[in-house]
Amino acid sequence: MNKLYRILFALHAFVGIGAIAGGLGAILNPQNPMGAPLELLEHSPFDNFLIPGILLFGVIGIGNVIAAAAILFKPKLHGYVSSVFSWALVIWIIVQCIMLNAVGVLHVIFFLIGAMEAALSMTILFKQGLFPTNIIINLYKKISKEM
Repeated sequence: MNKLYRILFALHAFVGIGAIAGGLGAILNPQNPMGAPLELLEHSPFDNFLIPGILLFGVIGIGNVIAAAAILFKPKLHGYVSSVFSWALVIWIIVQCIMLNAVGVLHVIFFLIGAMEAALSMTILFKQGLFPTNIIINLYKKISKEM
């Protein structure tokens, strides 16, 4: 496994395991998960952390573990799997900051991790020449022929 795949695997595994733990904490104790007060949700549509916990556990946690496994076992579409869950993390962080009406250090860190995962995923798609990167590659080839 080359360096790109090792880094991407490590990022997905780190995010996945952490999100499973955090999501499970919110599912098991939706009123006060790991010490988080309900007041954090005053700008959100949620009364407790159950639904966010289920989403964190399922989409971000299990999704990133699946993405890590896809990279490890390299099925044909692992670049897509990685990309989907990378962007899911980025969107999760943005929505979380909006709903909490706050931006903390961990938000910035996990936003950057998600952006890094997305960039590495796009690199894989470029290397494989898969959609949507094949459009960019073909356009570049067409423009460079005309010059």
